[in-house]
Amino acid sequence: MHRKLLTSMMFILLVFGLASAHASRFSYSSMNSKPLVVCTTTVLSSIVVDLAGDLVSVDVISSPAVCPAHYDVRPSDVEAFRDADLILAHGFEPWVDDLKEASGSKAPIVRIKGAWNSPKALKEIYTKVSEALRDNLGIDVSDRLNRSLKSIDSLESWLKEVSKENSFEGKPVVCMLFQKGFVSSLGFKIVAVYGPPEKVSAKQYEAIIRNATDHHAILVIDNVQSGTDLGKKIASEIGAVEVALTNFPQTAPNLNNMTRVMEWNVQKIVDALKNAELMGEVSSLKGQIEIWRTSTIATLIGAVLEAIIIVVLLMRMKRRS
Repeated sequence: MHRKLLTSMMFILLVFGLASAHASRFSYSSMNSKPLVVCTTTVLSSIVVDLAGDLVSVDVISSPAVCPAHYDVRPSDVEAFRDADLILAHGFEPWVDDLKEASGSKAPIVRIKGAWNSPKALKEIYTKVSEALRDNLGIDVSDRLNRSLKSIDSLESWLKEVSKENSFEGKPVVCMLFQKGFVSSLGFKIVAVYGPPEKVSAKQYEAIIRNATDHHAILVIDNVQSGTDLGKKIASEIGAVEVALTNFPQTAPNLNNMTRVMEWNVQKIVDALKNAELMGEVSSLKGQIEIWRTSTIATLIGAVLEAIIIVVLLMRMKRRS
């Protein structure tokens, strides 16, 4: 009798739970008529907001402070996938398919592949996102896309002006792989590149140091999301300035999209170059002081020797007389 009662209670709870879940999903759909676009990163979510922020709801999975490839999923991420009408990913996130399976989501996954941290690459990503919104949700954002592309063109022109004003062209730098596209677009001469720190071998590290030293690299340009310890170590060893850039929006105040990110990053580079120039001046001054000190010591030694020689000669002359 007791077992039958327990079984009946579990059945009631199960039915009640399913009914509550159905009611919750129905309530969500009723209260929010906008389609939900779930994005794996703030890069994609910021683009969706720029193109269709008032037409869709947007949810983002991974924190902009960490590399998406190393992100640890949470139970709330399963719920986000379950509720999604469209899922946007880059294609390198290892956890997307697992979340899709665990959530039972019927939403299409569109993988927006390609780099995004140079103006040219960013324009391609905006275009791909607009196509995903059109093809999967029937939302036409062509007018907003054109405005966004023009804004990126303006950014590119501004970056070229900054590059010219600060003489970026040809200056030797060491660069983290995930910032290479952006740094190259500014005109820097990249003399050594390093990948994620956990994948850099001792042999690769030696080659980086050798190339950086041979070409007199003045900056080591790091990627915040990949960690900065390795970049700081390289900079310390070669006597350069380390500067860490971000690859994702929302890692600092007002970094709402990649346009703002690039503006922020280039200002960090400008500041780092000023520090590098100051370091160079200090180093040069130290060198001059050392030369002066060596010269002074040599002069004093010469004067002492000359005085000794004169004294010796005078003593000999006295003996002869």
